[in-house]
Amino acid sequence: MSTFHRRCLLAVLAWLSVPLVCLAGEAPVFGQQVLFRSGTQKTHTFRIPSLVTTRKGTVLVFCEARRESGRDHSNIDLVLKRSDDGGASWGAMRVLFDDGPHTVGNPCAVLDRRTGTIWLTFSKNNKQVLLSSSADDGRTWSRAVDITRGALPSAWGWVGPGPGHGIQLRHGPHAGRLVIPAWAGIEKDVPFGRRQLSYAFFSDDSGKTWQYGKPATVDQSDECEVVELSDGRLYMNARSRMGKKRRAFCLSSDGGATWSPISHHEGMPERSCQGSLVRVGRKAIVVAHPADTKSRRLLTVRLSRDEAKTWPVSRVAEVGPAAYSDMATNGDGDVLLAYEGDDYRTIKLVRFNLAWLTEGKTK
Repeated sequence: MSTFHRRCLLAVLAWLSVPLVCLAGEAPVFGQQVLFRSGTQKTHTFRIPSLVTTRKGTVLVFCEARRESGRDHSNIDLVLKRSDDGGASWGAMRVLFDDGPHTVGNPCAVLDRRTGTIWLTFSKNNKQVLLSSSADDGRTWSRAVDITRGALPSAWGWVGPGPGHGIQLRHGPHAGRLVIPAWAGIEKDVPFGRRQLSYAFFSDDSGKTWQYGKPATVDQSDECEVVELSDGRLYMNARSRMGKKRRAFCLSSDGGATWSPISHHEGMPERSCQGSLVRVGRKAIVVAHPADTKSRRLLTVRLSRDEAKTWPVSRVAEVGPAAYSDMATNGDGDVLLAYEGDDYRTIKLVRFNLAWLTEGKTK
């Protein structure tokens, strides 16, 4: 069978939602599978995906297992699945952290490329920030330690890393820094806080110690993700607040310590929901978010080739209900997009390449 015919066959199978590894290249690639199904594994609802690809190419997906209900605060455990073939197939679900009736969630993982260590930040009851790590491609994990003092100002009341993934900086004076995007609520006596914000906390010593930066404009954004631009600045894309119904964004010139005033993307409509962000190679940045202003649906993927200045290319990955998501790239250079689908009845994984995203569009 020729390479051309093989790619055609793989594309057809992917469209039929068969989980498989597709060849990266010029042929469009798009495939979908279900990773977690609510009502199984003694879990009422699975939510809040986080994706990371290890230095060896293993793909890890974390999420919350909400055992008794779909509520944000209840008996919630943190669980993991691993893939050794670029996201085509997955091992059994593992429970990483279970703290009885407490809420353990908001996973946000980051890879230290220098050491191969995967750092996993998450929250307990949205009051503490905890940290665990794996030095063996996600097979085993260290005991969680409390890093709240370095990750959250004492004056703030509520916190959640990401959710999604963090990044390691490549350029400039902060090269090597591990950056975790996060949200916080200011009031301590109000669940999640009426006033919320986006910020980042980071480590310059390979995860040994952490410190928090200053917030972006208060009450204009909350849950967020970041990428590093080619000039070393950070671009943050975030869930908007105050009825803006447009994705929020801001920039940092000092590795996440401070942020420019929040602005809003005219061409990124939303109802108000978490979204995901990832760099694909050297010249592409991709963002994904529900684009309907009335409900969480129309999961739309957008492409920028000018370092997040404009987003001229977009395509809908899921027409129906879709909410929180996260993205990573695999060893083939394809994008893996994990998202909450079917009114929170599933967490799905879509695999696509830039050829699918730009198919029929002016490049």
